[in-house]
Amino acid sequence: MGRVPMPSPLPVRNGVGPTRLRVPTSGPWATIADYVVARFHHMDADDLYRRFDAGEIVGADGGPIRREAALGEHVFLWYYRDLPVEEPIPFREEILHVDDDLVVIDKPHFLPTTPGGRYLRESALVRLRTRLGNPDLTPIHRLDRATAGLVMFSARPATRGPYQSLFEKRLVTKVYEAVSPLPAEWDPDVPTLAGHAVPVVYRNHIEARRGELRVIVDDTREPNSETLIEVRGAGSSSSGRTVLHTTLRPHTGRMHQLRVHLAALGVGILGDSWYPDLLPEEPDDHSLPLQLLARELEFTDPLSGEPRRFVTGRTLSEAPVSASGGPRPAG
Repeated sequence: MGRVPMPSPLPVRNGVGPTRLRVPTSGPWATIADYVVARFHHMDADDLYRRFDAGEIVGADGGPIRREAALGEHVFLWYYRDLPVEEPIPFREEILHVDDDLVVIDKPHFLPTTPGGRYLRESALVRLRTRLGNPDLTPIHRLDRATAGLVMFSARPATRGPYQSLFEKRLVTKVYEAVSPLPAEWDPDVPTLAGHAVPVVYRNHIEARRGELRVIVDDTREPNSETLIEVRGAGSSSSGRTVLHTTLRPHTGRMHQLRVHLAALGVGILGDSWYPDLLPEEPDDHSLPLQLLARELEFTDPLSGEPRRFVTGRTLSEAPVSASGGPRPAG
């Protein structure tokens, strides 16, 4: 069973939901407002106090939290983030399916699935809530901002659970594509990746830790991630790169799993600035998006019992256009 989210006392506004903050019940702060000022020390203290005085920060009952409210009077508070000035992401999501319960989109590279960091309105969730006029839209799963392809959203809370359970119970067949630089030792007659004959089932232990950009791989622990990797072909891309084109079928859904597995096999994905090496942060290079695409989603609809299959209309810009040999399995 999925966790039931704590209901928010504030509605979605302009497609953006309120932010919830847990407040410690003890500590060196006399009031909740003092804690908030310390917690957001990089912000103007007078403006934060003003927001308390204006009733913009509320408790679980929706009532405003007074500036004088002592620590311990509320465990959680809610507020709306000030909307930053955001540079529009110049790529549009495509809606592939809409019904009363489910929305499926084809997400472009560079667009985050949900608000985070410097992206708030420029996220698939906020765009869709505004576009469809549905504040109840919630992602059932997520793609990294850098990854393009299929994302499913729940359209209403009453039927959200059955769709979430599909992913929790691994009842969704997911297929991805990736393009990597062709390894120097590649032999199309005897194709291997890091000594593994292809297709290869790769497993390792991946752990995501709070505050860490990248996941931690621990080869001393039992594997908790698994991906079937097939080679579609090899050759030259339209830009002249010599590349390897793979199909990825993840059995599990760990954070950054596909990027980590391909990097471990010596074929890190083109455009990946995190794996195998963390590169200095730079502005998005729209000419070379991460060459990873969520291509297919297939499952039995938990409400109707009917089979569902969705396929992206996008392609990877660096996929080979001239083949130089190697297996190309169906699918």
